[in-house]
Formats: sequence, structure tokens, C-alpha cells
Amino acid sequence: MSALGLNLPKIKPPFLCKGDTVGIVAPARKVSREEMSKAIEILRSWGLLVKEGNHLYGSQDQFSGTDEERASDMQNMLDDPDVKTVFSARGGYGCLRIIDKLNFDSFLRSPKWIVGYSDMTVFHSHIHSLGVETLHGTMPINFGMDEESTESLRASLFGISLAYSWESSLAGRKGSSEGELVGGNLSLLYALNNSKSDLDTRGKILFLEDLDEYLYHIDRMMLNLKRSGKLSGLRGLVVGGMTDMKDNAIPFGKSAEEIIFDAVKEFDYPVCYEFSAGHTTRNLAFRLGSKVSLIAAEKSNALSFEKHG
Repeated sequence: MSALGLNLPKIKPPFLCKGDTVGIVAPARKVSREEMSKAIEILRSWGLLVKEGNHLYGSQDQFSGTDEERASDMQNMLDDPDVKTVFSARGGYGCLRIIDKLNFDSFLRSPKWIVGYSDMTVFHSHIHSLGVETLHGTMPINFGMDEESTESLRASLFGISLAYSWESSLAGRKGSSEGELVGGNLSLLYALNNSKSDLDTRGKILFLEDLDEYLYHIDRMMLNLKRSGKLSGLRGLVVGGMTDMKDNAIPFGKSAEEIIFDAVKEFDYPVCYEFSAGHTTRNLAFRLGSKVSLIAAEKSNALSFEKHG
């Protein structure tokens, strides 16, 4: 039964223990063995066993295999009772092509952590509609590039409580709130709008990030979220990396952050910028679907997650 719109607490998959098995699949763009070797080494150093998808190193145009092959790899990991966490090897594009080919019945009987960011927003959003938490964080192709990002992912997976504070060069809207943290890549949330994988944002704290988009497209997507009611009922807005934005020959006239604020300026919830998550070198991990406390001051912000025993 879907939890969409019910605002019920999300199911939290079991945290990892040493000796557990984790899986790596490539539901989007293809990867090589060399690109995965560092991540596999790090996961094993955490005391974990690593299972690779059958088509992890496959190739079909820019993808790691056909839609059917990539869906098969994900389905096998969702259904395998020994696999306690599923990592997306990398992002790119492709998750939207396979999400409707998957059956989540076994996953719901025995939930496990689904890990990634960027294109994995498709899975984050879809799984939240089923009532289960997921993990937004760095992916195997990025393991070891930033030690703090990788360590925050390990801490999240092993159940260590998280709290982040950061200074922003951009003034947001001051305030404090509590709520379930949801969101991900803006372009994917826009693509999922009004689909069976749509995200319910009512009463939630929304996280947004994006990469390599034209500023006018950021404006279009934010207006879409606003017009569809996804911005009016929020309890807070956290903006991560808006990285490598592009402009036209005739400038749009606003930065990505200014465009985002323009879409929410009539509301009264706290808004903060420059959280180190998304397509940024420092890509801190956090559990989507988890209850958080948000404090947005003048340019100093804090995000803390519910503690676990």
C-alpha cells in the first residue's frame, strides 16, 4: 500500500553490520572495472562483502546494458535476502527508463538501503511513495575523492546519528522547523511530477540540487513545482549544489539561488543555501525520509537528524 500523501513515518531499513553483503548495480550510465575497484576496496575495508550486478560492466550505447538488463540487475538486488544495501555505481541517465519494470514486493517485505544521488532521485522518490527511507550520498564512482563524503556515507549506513552545520555566503530566510527531509535532483523531480513516482512534499523539508542546467530551465522547473503545489506546504527548503549553471547570450539576470528564492518568496518557511550535497566535491550523506531539525540563521545553518539508539 502506498504511503503517498499520508505523511506517515517512513520505514527505516536495518543499518549495516560488519559481515553484511552489499550490492553494486549500474542502473544508468556504464562504468568500468577500473572505476569500481577503489569503491570495492573501501567497502571491503568496512568489513562488508560486495556483490556485483550481472551487467555492472555491460555496455549499450551510454548505458551499462539494455533497459531489461539493467532492470534485471536491480530486481535481483531488491529480491536477494542476503543483500542489505544496494549502491548505484554512478549517475548519468537511465533510471527513469527502468523504474516501471521493477517489482518492489520483496523489497517492502524486507527493506534495504538504496544509495545514490543525481539520477537515483528516481528511486528515492518512487520508494518514498512506498513509505521507506533511502540514502542520498556519494556513489562508488566517487569513492575516495573526498574523505569526508565517503565517511559520512559509512556513518549513515552503520546507524551513526548525523548533524551538519555550515556557513553560507548567501543569505536565506531565517527560521527553524522540523519535518521529514525529501527531495534530490531538481531536474528529476520535475520529470517525475504527476507520475506514479511523484514526490509528496506537504509538511516536508525539501532538498534541491542540480547540475549543468540553463538558468531559464531552473526557472521553468521551479515554476512547475510551484504551480503544482509542491512549494506552498513546505516546512523548509535546503538548497545544495547548483553546479556549473549555464546562461544564454542574453543573460537571464538571476543566479540559480535567486531564481529558487523567487519561487518561494511569498511563503514563510526557512530557506538556506550551499549545503554540501549533490554535484559537489564535498557530497555529504543524509537519509531521505528521515525526520530532521533545520535552523536557518543569517548565513549560518544547521541540519540534524533524529538519533538512533
